[in-house]
Amino acid sequence: MKIFERRLKTLREEKELAKTTVAKFLGIAEGTYRAYESGRSEPSQEMLVKIARYFGVSVSYLLGEEDI
Repeated sequence: MKIFERRLKTLREEKELAKTTVAKFLGIAEGTYRAYESGRSEPSQEMLVKIARYFGVSVSYLLGEEDI
């Protein structure tokens, strides 16, 4: 599992959120969100920013370029 998928899943699980909850906030289908976590799809740059803001982290953290 690549670092983005691992960090995305970890952030969601730490906050005890369902995939449907996160997907709804992001305005995407749950299947799309599941694809992000499984590595079958990658979010756009705009979506990366939205995800980072939602979880209170930087895009660089999500991409594995820095640690918290």
